Amino acid sequence: MPLDKNTLLDAVKEAKAKSGEKKFTQSIELILDIKEIDMKSPEGRIQQVVDLPHATGKPNKICVIASGELAMKAKKAKVEKVLEKADLEALTGKKKELRKLASNHDVFLSEAPLMPLVGRTLGPVLGPRGKLPVPVPPNADIEPLIVKHHKTIVVKMRNQPIIQCFVGTADMNDKDLVDNIQAVLRVLEGKLKRGLKNVKFAFIKTSMGTPVKIKP
Repeated sequence: MPLDKNTLLDAVKEAKAKSGEKKFTQSIELILDIKEIDMKSPEGRIQQVVDLPHATGKPNKICVIASGELAMKAKKAKVEKVLEKADLEALTGKKKELRKLASNHDVFLSEAPLMPLVGRTLGPVLGPRGKLPVPVPPNADIEPLIVKHHKTIVVKMRNQPIIQCFVGTADMNDKDLVDNIQAVLRVLEGKLKRGLKNVKFAFIKTSMGTPVKIKP
C-alpha cells in the first residue's frame, strides 16, 4: 500500500469524476481492508484521533466545558458551545438532553479540574460514542486547541477488519485531500503490526459515488 502522492492523487481525481452531480457537497472517505490481523487483540481494536493537516468542508462541532477565564476565552473564540460548571450540573440525570448534546457535537474539550464531574455526568453518553473529553489545563490558550480539534477525525476499527474514515469533502483541493489521506496512513503505519503491509485493499469513495481502488 503506497504513500505515493501521485498514486493517491489519481484515485482522488477518479473518485470525484465518478461522484456524479449532486445538490449537496459530498464527503470523501478512505476505506481500508485490513489483512492478517487478530481482531481479538488490542491491534484489532484501533481507535485513534488523527490531526488532519487541512480543514475539511465539514469542521467538527466542539463543546468546551470550562469555568471562569477559560470559559470566557472559549466564548471569545466563537466555539459552537460552552458549558460552565453550573450548566453541566443542571444536566445531571437529564438523559434526553445529555444524548442530544452528545449527538450534536463531535469533540468535547474539558477544563482538567472539571473532568471528574464531566465523567459522572457525560461519561455514560460520550463513552459509547467514542467521544471522551480531552482534558485542557485551566491556563491553556484555548483558541489554537479549538482550531486543531475542528479538523481532527477518529479512525477506528471494530468487529470487522475494515477502517472507513472521513478525510474531507469533494469541494476541497485534490492535493489537500491527499495530504489528509497520507496523515491517516502514517498513523496506521505505526498502529498495525506490519504497517501498511497489513492493508489488503484501499479505496477512495464519495458519499454517493462508487469506490475507486488505490492502485499500487
